[in-house]
Amino acid sequence: MKSYPESLRLYEEAKLYSPGGVHTSIRNVEPHLVFTRAEGAYVFDADGNRYIDYQAAFGPFILGHNHPYVNGKVIEALGRTDLYGVGTTDLEIELAKKITKHMPSAEQVLFCNSGSEATYHAIRLSRAITGAKKLIKFQGCYHGWHDYVARNMLSAWDKIGTRDPGSAGMMDEAIDNTLICTFNDLNSVEETFRQNKGEIAALIVEPIPHNVGCILPEPGFLAGLRKLCTEYGALLIFDEVITGFRHDIGGFQKVAGVTPDLTTMGKAMANGFPIAAVAGKKQYMQRFNTYPGGDVWFAGTYNGHAVGTAASIATIEMMENEPVHEHVFRLGDRIRGGLREILERLGIEAYVAGFGSVWTTYFMGFEPKHYGDLQHNDAEFYVAYRKKLIERGIFKMPMNIKRNSIGYSHTDKDIDDTLEAMEAVLKEMKK
Repeated sequence: MKSYPESLRLYEEAKLYSPGGVHTSIRNVEPHLVFTRAEGAYVFDADGNRYIDYQAAFGPFILGHNHPYVNGKVIEALGRTDLYGVGTTDLEIELAKKITKHMPSAEQVLFCNSGSEATYHAIRLSRAITGAKKLIKFQGCYHGWHDYVARNMLSAWDKIGTRDPGSAGMMDEAIDNTLICTFNDLNSVEETFRQNKGEIAALIVEPIPHNVGCILPEPGFLAGLRKLCTEYGALLIFDEVITGFRHDIGGFQKVAGVTPDLTTMGKAMANGFPIAAVAGKKQYMQRFNTYPGGDVWFAGTYNGHAVGTAASIATIEMMENEPVHEHVFRLGDRIRGGLREILERLGIEAYVAGFGSVWTTYFMGFEPKHYGDLQHNDAEFYVAYRKKLIERGIFKMPMNIKRNSIGYSHTDKDIDDTLEAMEAVLKEMKK
Protein backbone atom coordinates (compact mmCIF):
# COMPACT_ATOMS: atom_id res chain seq x y z
CA MET A 1 0.00 0.00 0.00
CA LYS A 2 1.24 3.48 -0.88
CA SER A 3 1.91 6.37 1.47
CA TYR A 4 2.46 9.96 0.40
CA PRO A 5 4.16 12.10 3.12
CA GLU A 6 6.39 14.06 0.71
CA SER A 7 3.53 14.65 -1.74
CA LEU A 8 1.39 16.01 1.08
CA ARG A 9 4.19 18.29 2.28
CA LEU A 10 4.71 19.68 -1.20
CA TYR A 11 0.97 20.07 -1.72
CA GLU A 12 0.74 22.24 1.40
CA GLU A 13 3.58 24.37 -0.01
CA ALA A 14 1.83 24.62 -3.40
CA LYS A 15 -1.29 26.05 -1.73
CA LEU A 16 0.76 28.97 -0.40
CA TYR A 17 1.54 30.20 -3.90
CA SER A 18 -1.42 29.08 -6.05
CA PRO A 19 -5.13 28.96 -5.20
CA GLY A 20 -5.82 25.34 -4.25
CA GLY A 21 -2.27 24.37 -5.18
CA VAL A 22 -3.20 23.16 -8.68
CA HIS A 23 -3.43 24.86 -12.06
CA THR A 24 -6.54 23.21 -13.47
CA SER A 25 -9.67 22.85 -11.34
CA ILE A 26 -10.27 19.19 -12.05
CA ARG A 27 -6.79 18.26 -10.77
CA ASN A 28 -7.75 19.02 -7.18
CA VAL A 29 -8.57 15.49 -6.03
CA GLU A 30 -7.59 13.23 -3.15
CA PRO A 31 -5.02 11.88 -2.61
CA HIS A 32 -3.11 15.10 -3.30
CA LEU A 33 -0.17 13.59 -5.15
CA VAL A 34 2.79 15.53 -6.49
CA PHE A 35 4.29 13.80 -9.53
CA THR A 36 7.98 14.16 -10.31
CA ARG A 37 8.76 11.67 -13.07
CA ALA A 38 7.12 9.71 -15.87
CA GLU A 39 8.26 7.03 -18.28
CA GLY A 40 6.25 4.93 -20.71
CA ALA A 41 3.19 3.55 -18.96
CA TYR A 42 4.29 4.70 -15.50
CA VAL A 43 4.22 7.84 -13.38
CA PHE A 44 6.12 8.39 -10.13
CA ASP A 45 5.24 10.63 -7.20
CA ALA A 46 7.48 12.66 -4.87
CA ASP A 47 7.66 9.69 -2.47
CA GLY A 48 9.03 7.41 -5.20
CA ASN A 49 5.80 5.43 -5.59
CA ARG A 50 5.26 4.01 -9.08
CA TYR A 51 1.83 3.82 -10.71
CA ILE A 52 0.59 2.21 -13.90
CA ASP A 53 -0.98 5.28 -15.46
CA TYR A 54 -4.40 5.14 -17.09
CA GLN A 55 -5.22 8.79 -16.47
CA ALA A 56 -2.82 9.69 -19.32
CA ALA A 57 -3.35 13.41 -18.55
CA PHE A 58 -6.97 12.96 -19.75
CA GLY A 59 -5.86 11.29 -22.95
CA PRO A 60 -2.87 12.89 -24.70
CA PHE A 61 -0.48 10.02 -24.03
CA ILE A 62 -1.38 7.64 -26.83
CA LEU A 63 2.25 6.46 -27.10
CA GLY A 64 3.30 6.78 -23.46
CA HIS A 65 5.12 9.28 -21.27
CA ASN A 66 8.44 10.69 -22.43
CA HIS A 67 8.32 8.68 -25.62
CA PRO A 68 11.88 8.59 -27.00
CA TYR A 69 10.95 9.06 -30.65
CA VAL A 70 8.67 12.03 -29.97
CA ASN A 71 11.05 13.63 -27.48
CA GLY A 72 13.95 13.10 -29.88
CA LYS A 73 12.12 14.89 -32.69
CA VAL A 74 11.28 17.79 -30.36
CA ILE A 75 14.89 18.10 -29.20
CA GLU A 76 16.07 17.91 -32.80
CA ALA A 77 13.65 20.68 -33.82
CA LEU A 78 14.65 22.91 -30.91
CA GLY A 79 18.27 22.51 -31.94
CA ARG A 80 17.55 24.61 -35.02
CA THR A 81 14.22 26.42 -34.67
CA ASP A 82 11.57 27.71 -32.25
CA LEU A 83 9.08 30.58 -32.79
CA TYR A 84 9.15 33.59 -35.11
CA GLY A 85 5.84 35.42 -35.01
CA VAL A 86 5.92 35.94 -38.77
CA GLY A 87 5.46 33.74 -41.82
CA THR A 88 5.34 29.97 -41.48
CA THR A 89 7.74 27.12 -40.78
CA ASP A 90 8.60 23.85 -42.48
CA LEU A 91 7.19 22.00 -39.46
CA GLU A 92 3.81 23.73 -39.74
CA ILE A 93 3.63 22.85 -43.43
CA GLU A 94 4.56 19.21 -42.85
CA LEU A 95 2.05 18.76 -40.02
CA ALA A 96 -0.78 20.45 -41.90
CA LYS A 97 -0.10 18.17 -44.86
CA LYS A 98 -0.30 15.07 -42.66
CA ILE A 99 -3.57 16.12 -41.02
CA THR A 100 -5.26 16.95 -44.30
CA LYS A 101 -4.12 13.57 -45.61
CA HIS A 102 -5.60 11.55 -42.77
CA MET A 103 -8.63 13.45 -41.41
CA PRO A 104 -11.61 13.13 -43.79
CA SER A 105 -13.06 16.58 -43.03
CA ALA A 106 -9.72 18.42 -43.10
CA GLU A 107 -9.27 20.16 -46.43
CA GLN A 108 -7.33 22.86 -44.57
CA VAL A 109 -6.14 23.21 -40.97
CA LEU A 110 -5.01 25.91 -38.53
CA PHE A 111 -3.01 25.33 -35.35
CA CYS A 112 -3.64 26.76 -31.90
CA ASN A 113 -2.69 25.68 -28.38
CA SER A 114 -5.65 24.09 -26.58
CA GLY A 115 -8.90 22.32 -27.30
CA SER A 116 -10.84 25.23 -25.82
CA GLU A 117 -9.21 27.61 -28.31
CA ALA A 118 -10.05 25.24 -31.16
CA THR A 119 -13.75 24.96 -30.27
CA TYR A 120 -13.97 28.73 -29.74
CA HIS A 121 -12.60 29.35 -33.24
CA ALA A 122 -14.87 26.72 -34.80
CA ILE A 123 -17.98 28.21 -33.22
CA ARG A 124 -17.06 31.78 -34.15
CA LEU A 125 -16.42 30.65 -37.73
CA SER A 126 -19.79 28.88 -37.84
CA ARG A 127 -21.58 32.04 -36.79
CA ALA A 128 -19.79 34.06 -39.46
CA ILE A 129 -20.66 31.54 -42.18
CA THR A 130 -24.33 31.11 -41.29
CA GLY A 131 -25.16 34.54 -39.88
CA ALA A 132 -26.94 32.74 -37.04
CA LYS A 133 -26.17 32.98 -33.32
CA LYS A 134 -27.41 29.84 -31.62
CA LEU A 135 -25.48 26.67 -30.92
CA ILE A 136 -26.58 23.12 -30.05
CA LYS A 137 -24.54 21.04 -27.62
CA PHE A 138 -25.38 17.90 -25.65
CA GLN A 139 -25.95 17.46 -21.95
CA GLY A 140 -22.78 16.06 -20.35
CA CYS A 141 -20.44 16.86 -23.23
CA TYR A 142 -17.42 19.09 -22.68
CA HIS A 143 -16.01 21.45 -25.29
CA GLY A 144 -13.80 23.76 -23.26
CA TRP A 145 -13.88 26.50 -20.68
CA HIS A 146 -15.28 29.44 -22.68
CA ASP A 147 -18.74 30.95 -22.27
CA TYR A 148 -20.09 29.53 -25.55
CA VAL A 149 -20.03 25.94 -24.29
CA ALA A 150 -19.40 25.95 -20.51
CA ARG A 151 -22.91 24.92 -19.53
CA ASN A 152 -24.68 21.63 -18.82
CA MET A 153 -21.47 19.66 -18.49
CA LEU A 154 -21.36 17.56 -15.28
CA SER A 155 -24.74 18.84 -14.17
CA ALA A 156 -26.36 17.84 -10.89
CA TRP A 157 -29.05 15.31 -11.69
CA ASP A 158 -31.88 17.77 -10.99
CA LYS A 159 -30.24 20.27 -13.37
CA ILE A 160 -30.21 18.02 -16.43
CA GLY A 161 -31.57 19.93 -19.42
CA THR A 162 -32.16 23.10 -17.40
CA ARG A 163 -30.20 26.35 -17.55
CA ASP A 164 -26.97 25.21 -15.90
CA PRO A 165 -24.00 27.54 -16.48
CA GLY A 166 -20.67 26.08 -15.42
CA SER A 167 -19.12 29.21 -13.96
CA ALA A 168 -19.77 32.53 -12.32
CA GLY A 169 -19.01 35.45 -14.61
CA MET A 170 -20.47 33.94 -17.77
CA MET A 171 -22.41 36.20 -20.12
CA ASP A 172 -26.17 35.57 -20.20
CA GLU A 173 -26.27 36.00 -23.97
CA ALA A 174 -23.67 33.26 -24.44
CA ILE A 175 -25.46 30.91 -22.05
CA ASP A 176 -28.88 31.45 -23.58
CA ASN A 177 -27.73 31.08 -27.17
CA THR A 178 -26.44 27.58 -26.41
CA LEU A 179 -29.24 25.01 -26.61
CA ILE A 180 -29.07 21.66 -24.87
CA CYS A 181 -30.11 18.33 -26.40
CA THR A 182 -29.93 14.70 -25.29
CA PHE A 183 -27.21 12.50 -26.79
CA ASN A 184 -28.50 9.56 -28.85
CA ASP A 185 -31.91 11.25 -29.17
CA LEU A 186 -32.38 12.53 -32.71
CA ASN A 187 -35.94 13.56 -31.93
CA SER A 188 -34.73 16.07 -29.35
CA VAL A 189 -32.27 17.48 -31.88
CA GLU A 190 -34.83 17.74 -34.67
CA GLU A 191 -37.34 19.42 -32.36
CA THR A 192 -34.69 21.95 -31.29
CA PHE A 193 -33.88 22.74 -34.92
CA ARG A 194 -37.58 23.08 -35.71
CA GLN A 195 -38.23 25.45 -32.80
CA ASN A 196 -35.22 27.60 -33.72
CA LYS A 197 -35.41 27.45 -37.50
CA GLY A 198 -32.83 29.67 -39.18
CA GLU A 199 -31.26 30.64 -35.85
CA ILE A 200 -28.77 27.79 -35.31
CA ALA A 201 -25.22 28.32 -36.52
CA ALA A 202 -23.77 24.97 -35.54
CA LEU A 203 -24.17 21.73 -33.67
CA ILE A 204 -21.08 20.67 -31.72
CA VAL A 205 -20.69 17.12 -30.42
CA GLU A 206 -18.14 14.75 -28.95
CA PRO A 207 -18.73 11.82 -31.33
CA ILE A 208 -18.18 9.66 -28.24
CA PRO A 209 -18.95 11.60 -25.04
CA HIS A 210 -15.72 10.82 -23.19
CA ASN A 211 -16.17 13.68 -20.74
CA VAL A 212 -18.50 11.34 -18.86
CA GLY A 213 -16.57 8.13 -19.45
CA CYS A 214 -17.62 6.40 -22.64
CA ILE A 215 -21.14 6.58 -24.07
CA LEU A 216 -21.19 5.17 -27.58
CA PRO A 217 -23.34 6.74 -30.30
CA GLU A 218 -26.14 4.44 -31.35
CA PRO A 219 -26.14 3.27 -34.98
CA GLY A 220 -27.33 6.09 -37.23
CA PHE A 221 -27.10 8.84 -34.60
CA LEU A 222 -24.07 10.68 -35.99
CA ALA A 223 -25.33 10.23 -39.55
CA GLY A 224 -28.67 11.63 -38.37
CA LEU A 225 -26.93 14.72 -36.98
CA ARG A 226 -25.19 15.18 -40.35
CA LYS A 227 -28.54 15.02 -42.13
CA LEU A 228 -30.27 17.45 -39.78
CA CYS A 229 -27.45 20.00 -39.96
CA THR A 230 -27.53 19.88 -43.75
CA GLU A 231 -31.32 20.18 -43.81
CA TYR A 232 -31.44 23.16 -41.44
CA GLY A 233 -28.37 24.99 -42.75
CA ALA A 234 -26.19 24.60 -39.66
CA LEU A 235 -22.58 23.48 -39.55
CA LEU A 236 -21.73 20.15 -37.94
CA ILE A 237 -18.67 20.36 -35.67
CA PHE A 238 -17.07 17.18 -34.42
CA ASP A 239 -15.09 17.91 -31.28
CA GLU A 240 -12.40 15.26 -31.69
CA VAL A 241 -10.05 16.75 -29.12
CA ILE A 242 -10.29 13.41 -27.27
CA THR A 243 -11.30 10.94 -29.99
CA GLY A 244 -9.05 12.29 -32.74
CA PHE A 245 -5.89 10.20 -33.31
CA ARG A 246 -6.70 8.07 -30.25
CA HIS A 247 -9.40 6.01 -31.97
CA ASP A 248 -7.99 6.25 -35.49
CA ILE A 249 -5.39 8.30 -37.31
CA GLY A 250 -8.36 9.78 -39.17
CA GLY A 251 -10.41 10.41 -36.06
CA PHE A 252 -13.68 8.80 -35.04
CA GLN A 253 -15.28 10.43 -38.09
CA LYS A 254 -13.32 7.95 -40.21
CA VAL A 255 -14.52 5.05 -38.04
CA ALA A 256 -18.13 6.25 -38.19
CA GLY A 257 -18.07 7.20 -41.86
CA VAL A 258 -19.61 10.60 -41.09
CA THR A 259 -17.84 13.76 -42.25
CA PRO A 260 -18.48 16.98 -40.31
CA ASP A 261 -18.01 20.49 -41.68
CA LEU A 262 -15.43 21.39 -39.03
CA THR A 263 -13.28 19.33 -36.67
CA THR A 264 -11.41 20.33 -33.54
CA MET A 265 -8.51 18.21 -32.33
CA GLY A 266 -5.79 18.18 -29.66
CA LYS A 267 -4.62 15.81 -26.89
CA ALA A 268 -3.39 12.61 -28.60
CA MET A 269 -2.23 14.48 -31.72
CA ALA A 270 1.11 15.31 -30.02
CA ASN A 271 1.49 12.72 -27.25
CA GLY A 272 1.37 15.21 -24.39
CA PHE A 273 2.94 18.28 -25.97
CA PRO A 274 0.75 21.41 -26.21
CA ILE A 275 -0.94 21.88 -29.58
CA ALA A 276 -4.49 21.84 -30.93
CA ALA A 277 -6.12 22.47 -34.29
CA VAL A 278 -9.29 23.37 -36.12
CA ALA A 279 -9.85 21.92 -39.58
CA GLY A 280 -12.57 21.78 -42.17
CA LYS A 281 -13.72 22.51 -45.67
CA LYS A 282 -11.49 24.90 -47.60
CA GLN A 283 -14.36 27.26 -48.41
CA TYR A 284 -15.03 27.66 -44.69
CA MET A 285 -11.44 27.76 -43.46
CA GLN A 286 -10.63 30.59 -45.86
CA ARG A 287 -13.01 32.84 -43.95
CA PHE A 288 -10.30 33.02 -41.27
CA ASN A 289 -8.19 36.16 -41.65
CA THR A 290 -4.99 34.13 -42.00
CA TYR A 291 -6.25 34.05 -45.61
CA PRO A 292 -6.08 37.47 -47.33
CA GLY A 293 -9.57 38.97 -47.22
CA GLY A 294 -10.82 36.60 -44.53
CA ASP A 295 -13.04 38.26 -41.95
CA VAL A 296 -12.94 35.81 -39.00
CA TRP A 297 -10.13 36.66 -36.59
CA PHE A 298 -7.57 33.95 -35.88
CA ALA A 299 -4.51 34.70 -33.78
CA GLY A 300 -2.19 33.34 -31.13
CA THR A 301 1.44 34.14 -30.38
CA TYR A 302 2.37 30.49 -29.78
CA ASN A 303 0.34 28.99 -32.65
CA GLY A 304 2.47 26.49 -34.57
CA HIS A 305 5.37 26.52 -32.10
CA ALA A 306 8.17 24.11 -32.97
CA VAL A 307 7.60 22.05 -29.82
CA GLY A 308 4.00 21.14 -30.62
CA THR A 309 4.40 20.76 -34.36
CA ALA A 310 7.48 18.55 -34.09
CA ALA A 311 5.80 16.40 -31.44
CA SER A 312 2.66 16.03 -33.51
CA ILE A 313 4.57 15.09 -36.67
CA ALA A 314 6.47 12.46 -34.69
CA THR A 315 3.30 11.09 -33.07
CA ILE A 316 1.52 10.77 -36.41
CA GLU A 317 4.63 9.16 -37.93
CA MET A 318 4.52 6.53 -35.19
CA MET A 319 0.89 5.84 -36.08
CA GLU A 320 1.76 5.63 -39.77
CA ASN A 321 4.70 3.28 -39.30
CA GLU A 322 3.95 1.14 -36.24
CA PRO A 323 0.89 -0.85 -35.10
CA VAL A 324 -0.11 1.74 -32.48
CA HIS A 325 -3.87 1.38 -32.80
CA GLU A 326 -3.74 -2.40 -33.22
CA HIS A 327 -1.80 -2.65 -29.93
CA VAL A 328 -3.93 -0.28 -27.85
CA PHE A 329 -7.18 -1.72 -29.20
CA ARG A 330 -6.03 -5.24 -28.35
CA LEU A 331 -5.09 -4.25 -24.81
CA GLY A 332 -8.37 -2.37 -24.48
CA ASP A 333 -10.28 -5.51 -25.43
CA ARG A 334 -8.18 -7.53 -22.95
CA ILE A 335 -8.83 -5.27 -19.99
CA ARG A 336 -12.54 -4.89 -20.73
CA GLY A 337 -12.99 -8.63 -21.22
CA GLY A 338 -10.98 -9.50 -18.12
CA LEU A 339 -12.84 -7.02 -15.98
CA ARG A 340 -16.24 -8.26 -17.17
CA GLU A 341 -15.24 -11.79 -16.23
CA ILE A 342 -14.14 -10.64 -12.74
CA LEU A 343 -17.33 -8.67 -12.13
CA GLU A 344 -19.51 -11.57 -13.25
CA ARG A 345 -17.60 -14.03 -11.08
CA LEU A 346 -17.88 -11.76 -8.03
CA GLY A 347 -21.54 -11.03 -8.66
CA ILE A 348 -21.06 -7.25 -8.78
CA GLU A 349 -23.55 -5.28 -10.86
CA ALA A 350 -21.60 -3.15 -13.34
CA TYR A 351 -21.35 -2.19 -16.99
CA VAL A 352 -17.86 -2.05 -18.55
CA ALA A 353 -18.00 0.56 -21.30
CA GLY A 354 -15.34 1.45 -23.81
CA PHE A 355 -14.01 1.79 -27.31
CA GLY A 356 -10.51 1.00 -28.51
CA SER A 357 -8.01 2.12 -25.88
CA VAL A 358 -10.62 3.77 -23.62
CA TRP A 359 -12.75 2.18 -20.92
CA THR A 360 -14.57 2.81 -17.68
CA THR A 361 -16.69 0.73 -15.32
CA TYR A 362 -20.11 2.12 -14.44
CA PHE A 363 -21.50 0.47 -11.31
CA MET A 364 -25.01 0.12 -12.67
CA GLY A 365 -26.95 -2.63 -14.37
CA PHE A 366 -27.27 -1.40 -17.95
CA GLU A 367 -25.48 0.40 -20.77
CA PRO A 368 -25.94 4.17 -20.56
CA LYS A 369 -27.25 5.90 -23.68
CA HIS A 370 -26.98 9.50 -22.46
CA TYR A 371 -25.85 11.56 -19.48
CA GLY A 372 -29.12 11.17 -17.54
CA ASP A 373 -28.62 7.41 -17.37
CA LEU A 374 -25.46 7.93 -15.34
CA GLN A 375 -27.38 8.99 -12.26
CA HIS A 376 -27.85 5.24 -11.72
CA ASN A 377 -24.09 4.75 -11.36
CA ASP A 378 -22.99 4.17 -7.75
CA ALA A 379 -20.74 7.23 -7.54
CA GLU A 380 -19.55 6.55 -3.99
CA PHE A 381 -18.46 3.01 -4.89
CA TYR A 382 -16.91 4.24 -8.16
CA VAL A 383 -14.64 6.80 -6.47
CA ALA A 384 -13.75 4.58 -3.49
CA TYR A 385 -12.77 1.79 -5.92
CA ARG A 386 -10.41 4.12 -7.78
CA LYS A 387 -8.82 5.43 -4.59
CA LYS A 388 -8.12 1.90 -3.42
CA LEU A 389 -6.52 1.11 -6.79
CA ILE A 390 -4.19 4.10 -6.35
CA GLU A 391 -3.04 2.54 -3.05
CA ARG A 392 -2.11 -0.57 -5.08
CA GLY A 393 -0.20 1.35 -7.75
CA ILE A 394 -2.93 1.68 -10.40
CA PHE A 395 -3.71 5.31 -11.24
CA LYS A 396 -7.14 6.10 -12.59
CA MET A 397 -8.60 9.56 -11.94
CA PRO A 398 -10.39 9.33 -8.55
CA MET A 399 -13.51 11.14 -9.75
CA ASN A 400 -16.94 9.92 -10.76
CA ILE A 401 -17.62 8.86 -14.37
CA LYS A 402 -14.11 9.41 -15.73
CA ARG A 403 -12.48 7.46 -18.55
CA ASN A 404 -9.22 5.53 -18.56
CA SER A 405 -6.80 5.44 -21.48
CA ILE A 406 -4.29 2.82 -22.61
CA GLY A 407 -1.12 3.79 -24.49
CA TYR A 408 1.32 2.09 -26.84
CA SER A 409 3.78 1.74 -23.93
CA HIS A 410 1.41 -0.40 -21.86
CA THR A 411 2.24 -4.10 -21.94
CA ASP A 412 0.30 -7.32 -21.45
CA LYS A 413 1.95 -7.59 -18.02
CA ASP A 414 0.61 -4.13 -17.12
CA ILE A 415 -2.86 -5.34 -18.03
CA ASP A 416 -2.39 -8.56 -16.03
CA ASP A 417 -1.17 -6.59 -12.99
CA THR A 418 -4.08 -4.17 -13.32
CA LEU A 419 -6.67 -6.94 -13.56
CA GLU A 420 -5.14 -8.60 -10.49
CA ALA A 421 -5.32 -5.34 -8.52
CA MET A 422 -8.88 -4.64 -9.66
CA GLU A 423 -10.01 -8.09 -8.59
CA ALA A 424 -8.38 -7.70 -5.17
CA VAL A 425 -10.02 -4.31 -4.60
CA LEU A 426 -13.44 -5.47 -5.80
CA LYS A 427 -13.27 -8.53 -3.52
CA GLU A 428 -12.35 -6.30 -0.59
CA MET A 429 -15.15 -3.81 -1.31
CA LYS A 430 -17.78 -6.50 -1.75
CA LYS A 431 -17.35 -7.78 1.81
